[in-house]
Amino acid sequence: MSPSRTTSVTPAAPAELVAEGLLVSTVRLARRLRQLSDARLTPSQHSVMTSINRHGPLTLGALAEVERVAPPTISRVVAKLESDGLVERRTDPTDGRIVRVVVTDSGADMLAAARSRKVAWLGEHLSQLSPEDRDAVAAAIGALERLVELP
Repeated sequence: MSPSRTTSVTPAAPAELVAEGLLVSTVRLARRLRQLSDARLTPSQHSVMTSINRHGPLTLGALAEVERVAPPTISRVVAKLESDGLVERRTDPTDGRIVRVVVTDSGADMLAAARSRKVAWLGEHLSQLSPEDRDAVAAAIGALERLVELP
């Protein structure tokens, strides 16, 4: 990264300056990581599959809540993933009126391969940082997780 593209934010910086630096950095990092995903999936499809895989079988309503999108959007995304054989709808074994979406074995394999590529890329690039920079990244993970969970 060239020095002109580096955002210098100190720990005592105002929240708005930290927000600007975080936005630029996370957008650029997300773009790099998306490039390592399976090209067959849109970012929305990948996010939906990841949510299903992480949270277990979900109803369409619960999935819409997790993804923070409208139910019709989830229905369209799930229909496409289902037609591609990456997810499937299953009737709840305890209540036949409830249908849950699960990731198929093929979908799980695709997610695992993408995750492996991303972790390898991150590991390779993190190893090129100074120990102090790696420590700073590690220290920020908890705060970033808490930030994501805020309403």
